Amino acid sequence: MTEDVPPALHPPVSLALAKAVDAISAEAALPGGARYEPKWDGYRACALVAAGGVSLYSRQGKDLSRNFPELQEALAGQVPPGCVLDGEAVVWAGNRLDFDALQRRLVASQAGLPALVRERPASFVAFDLLAVAGHDIRDAPLEHRWELLEQLAADWVPPLNLSPITRDRALALTWFEELHHAGLEGVMVKGAGQAYQGGVRQWIKVKRRQSVDVVCAAVIGPMDRPQHVVAGLPMEGRLRIVGRSTVLPAKASRELAAYLRPPKGAHPWPEVITETTLNRFSKDKGPVALTLVEPLVVEVSADVAWTGNSFRHSVRYLRPRPELSSADVVLPDRLQSG
Repeated sequence: MTEDVPPALHPPVSLALAKAVDAISAEAALPGGARYEPKWDGYRACALVAAGGVSLYSRQGKDLSRNFPELQEALAGQVPPGCVLDGEAVVWAGNRLDFDALQRRLVASQAGLPALVRERPASFVAFDLLAVAGHDIRDAPLEHRWELLEQLAADWVPPLNLSPITRDRALALTWFEELHHAGLEGVMVKGAGQAYQGGVRQWIKVKRRQSVDVVCAAVIGPMDRPQHVVAGLPMEGRLRIVGRSTVLPAKASRELAAYLRPPKGAHPWPEVITETTLNRFSKDKGPVALTLVEPLVVEVSADVAWTGNSFRHSVRYLRPRPELSSADVVLPDRLQSG
């Protein structure tokens, strides 16, 4: 009899989540001891290998199967039926992850998809096992699930890969400092004794952040009590909106307000934009009113996730830089090559 996916794991599957912190946790911080993994910059993908075929689903329950036919084929050929894998779909461009290429998969037409698959094939990086041989193993501790995943992956060949894992915090710190050059976002921390809890922020994620000078040419909220910085960077001869800050704390709002002035002349931005201008992944298509200001250089903290022409996540406002001219702000090299 051929094993099949357990009924409790039929899609959509509720996947475990992570909470963001600023520092990599100590080795004894989580139940059973900490296990450290790279944080991949791709699409979270749950792979269900059933007797009738393979399907891939996103964290939001979207069926990704059509978008990654090479992963379907590899999973069907290398993973026995009755298995459910948690992992990440990624695309490599040389020795660096290419999130833009991944994005193009989701908007490609049926006719255009084969060319994308040939030019930039995807890979699947597995980091957890939810079912094996038709048995739901989510109640087992991570350490046991990982042992079974290692056995399952022993003979895998690309595009299937097993994510690295370590109990050595020093090695995790090295990954954090060095792997961002390959486009990895940071480090994940999980407890070896933890069962798999879908929908629960049971893991920890630490994203690498860097300070960047940007041009604040607008804020959201009144000029004397700004709520968000709207960040701009020069691209193709104009100042382009590249994202917004997280909500400004009261002290930071007062500090920034002291430097804000009405624009003196023609302004590069409109007074109303769409939500997707600030966050291209937002499902909200509604308008956002901007309070236009005379361009001011501010320093922000941003994680390494950059997609095409914008920050993928909100930046954190750090401080004003009134001593700098907005004309001197340039697009950082790491963003030009990202």
